[in-house]
Amino acid sequence: MAIDAGDTAFILICTAMVMLMTPGVGLFYGGLVRRKNIIAMITLAFIAFSVVSLQWILFGYSLAFGTDIGGFIGGLDYLGLAGVGMDGEGIPDLLFMVFQLVFAGLTLAIVTSGAAERVKVSSFIVFGLLWTTLVYDPLAHWAWGGGWAASLGALDFAGGTVVHISSGFGALALALVIGRRVGFGTYTMEPHNIPLTLIGGALLWFGWFGFNAGSALAANGLAASAFVVTNTSAAAGAIAWLVASWYRGKPSSLGMISGAIAGLVAITPAAGFVDPVSAIAIGGIAGLLCYGAMLFRLSRGLDESLDAWAVHGMGGLWGAIATGIFAVAAVGGVDGLLYGNVDQFVIQVVDAGAALVYAFGMTYALAWIVDRTLGLRVSEDEEYVGLDISQHGESAHA
Repeated sequence: MAIDAGDTAFILICTAMVMLMTPGVGLFYGGLVRRKNIIAMITLAFIAFSVVSLQWILFGYSLAFGTDIGGFIGGLDYLGLAGVGMDGEGIPDLLFMVFQLVFAGLTLAIVTSGAAERVKVSSFIVFGLLWTTLVYDPLAHWAWGGGWAASLGALDFAGGTVVHISSGFGALALALVIGRRVGFGTYTMEPHNIPLTLIGGALLWFGWFGFNAGSALAANGLAASAFVVTNTSAAAGAIAWLVASWYRGKPSSLGMISGAIAGLVAITPAAGFVDPVSAIAIGGIAGLLCYGAMLFRLSRGLDESLDAWAVHGMGGLWGAIATGIFAVAAVGGVDGLLYGNVDQFVIQVVDAGAALVYAFGMTYALAWIVDRTLGLRVSEDEEYVGLDISQHGESAHA
């Protein structure tokens, strides 16, 4: 199959849109931390993208998409991008590679939620390299590179398990290892700049169209369908969380944008398999579920600072399972539980459960090793001063 100019142009644009989501995460998180840590939080997103960009070129892409080894990991066929060139089917192989690269970079950026305001840059770089290699790459191979999940028939259109379950439950594991921020539960740690978070959320909502529609890998009807259900689920999630927060007090702007992200997360694995009406249900339930998960985290005193677990972890878990409920053959060629396909529902539950256990367990082990050897967090004095000054020697405020 020859290179298609239209498809290539479309995926180039989608790749650039997904790349913009990583600084979007930085801005989203940056507005949620205290003002003394805003530069550090945004910088972590750029560091995550840079580390993954190099890792992916050298060996990460090969581990994810190389020849299958035991259903678990890819081989070293594409080490240093050997054999990955400008030819391909529909789009150049190089373009597919970099489209997947921006997904991987974004995922590591989401994980930074679990260590916000207290992680050493040097240790994070080491942790990020290990995490991408030993958590993200195997999960990507399972779902998209010919691994056991793909062989089983699991559906993950754009990264419910690979991106969101991995980052959300990974962030929770990281937070448990690194420990609470000094003063957590004693002193107020309110977000210092909610408008900045709203701007970051806007960039994420925008970039998600490239994230999901681009996963069709062609400018076609499936991409259009994915685009529509992506926006529909985001809107449903936004309204659901907004109403829930309103019921408990005021209609929170932060809750609204968090609900939109929850809806976007949940529709990600299902975007190529469900219709717009199902997307309303998926997004609405995601908004309520993730809001409940956030309240549970707070009630348990868990300092997973910026709620990657509540939104990405639980939203991704729901989305993976929801794909097995709402999938309709008219969209993606596979029916779900609502249309009599119990087997697909069971497959989705098994796949989501395996991804959850692997991501949480491996992340905990990696974080523990880095903490014991290099030390994950800054000193108490550095944390008190703030990471902008102590880690970067800069300040966002005069």
